[in-house]
Amino acid sequence: MTDAQETELDRDEDEYALDYKVVSAILDAVEAGDAARIDALMEPLHAADIADLFEQIGYHERAALLSLWSRGIDGEILSELSESIREEVIEALPAEVLTEAVRELDSDDVVDLLEDLEEPQQERILGALEESDRAAVEQSLTYPEYSAGRLMQREVVTAPEHWTVGDAIDFLRNAEELPDQFYHVILIDPRWHPVGYVTLGKLLSSKRATPLLELAEDSFRTMDVLEEEGDVAYAFNQYHLISAPVVDGDGRLVGVITIDDAMAVLDEEHEEDILRLAGVGEGSLSDSVFETTKQRLPWLGVNLITAILASIVIAQFEGVIASIVALAVLMPIVASMGGNAGTQSLTVAVRAIATRDLTGSNVWRIVRREAMVGAVNGVVFAAAMGAVGWFWFGSAGIGAVLAAAMVVNLVVAGLAGILVPVTLEKIGVDPALASGAFVTTVTDVVGFFAFLGLAAVVLL
Repeated sequence: MTDAQETELDRDEDEYALDYKVVSAILDAVEAGDAARIDALMEPLHAADIADLFEQIGYHERAALLSLWSRGIDGEILSELSESIREEVIEALPAEVLTEAVRELDSDDVVDLLEDLEEPQQERILGALEESDRAAVEQSLTYPEYSAGRLMQREVVTAPEHWTVGDAIDFLRNAEELPDQFYHVILIDPRWHPVGYVTLGKLLSSKRATPLLELAEDSFRTMDVLEEEGDVAYAFNQYHLISAPVVDGDGRLVGVITIDDAMAVLDEEHEEDILRLAGVGEGSLSDSVFETTKQRLPWLGVNLITAILASIVIAQFEGVIASIVALAVLMPIVASMGGNAGTQSLTVAVRAIATRDLTGSNVWRIVRREAMVGAVNGVVFAAAMGAVGWFWFGSAGIGAVLAAAMVVNLVVAGLAGILVPVTLEKIGVDPALASGAFVTTVTDVVGFFAFLGLAAVVLL
């Protein structure tokens, strides 16, 4: 690498954006076995960028990099790693590096780390913790997956409800250990029930004699330890929470959830919905060919079944198609327009369900709206395609059939895009996972049936 290239690389590193030049330089250093150069290149990178680097490179490059730089791995990097490569990285770490990295993490990050690991790896990590920390983590793991108990951290800053600002400040200054990040001091009664919380900003800006209860935030609310993490994330987003105490069945404080963890849940759910709508599961770029194939194959099979159903409908009108060859040219247009319209409605519906904007109180208003939108769009494109069919094939009848089928299919597509995910959600099936196949089936079958059926009635 020339001096000019290194200068340019250093300038990019100052911005800490992981681009191809940084990755390329690190891989060159790995290939050369230059541990000192790797240290220099990796040192300024943020933990999230380092995690991205490990995810972007291949298995062999990752193994070589870890052998040269494993002592640079810390707890923050481990917590940022994708689940798909986390176990592989942990396996490659020396025991002393893993111990130091894990002990840096808050309890919620350790729980997140452990959830998707095999038992031998879980034991390695638990064995690296101090007894008190291990007990707290094991207790969290007893709560259901995707619950507030798994999401919360045990490190909590509390104060008796009768304290003043001065009492709290003195306590914080003298405390031997505090969480790395916290936003509230949680007020508790003698039975360890949370009764309110005070932001650090108010605490520092108020006079020492001020009772803490006078500074308690109106936004205070607690989360049950068994509450689903999706509901927790919704509450944070809906009520603009920064942190929330978690309580057990008796209302006693057991932990706290902070906004970064709640927003991570929202991001994961949105990403999961997008991937499921496309039928690709929860894969990542670091997955092997076998894992990726296994995730996608079932949904390709479902799509094949829907295609066969559409073909069966077409087969019922073989005679019509044989008599009027123009129908074979035009019928994909009707199905394609219906499929696109259905996908539009479906995407809006799945997002609205996820954000709880689509509820029982407004569902029929939304259904009527989508039907009207489908009808208006259908009329607009019916006029255009009716004219195209007429001039293309010189038959007003073909144009009329094409126009009528377009209206029918776009109205049905709008209805299917809303009703299918709503129905699936009502019966307990993830609408993001299964809606696409059903909506495609409906629009294909209705589109072909309407077009060919009308042609059979009008043109023969």
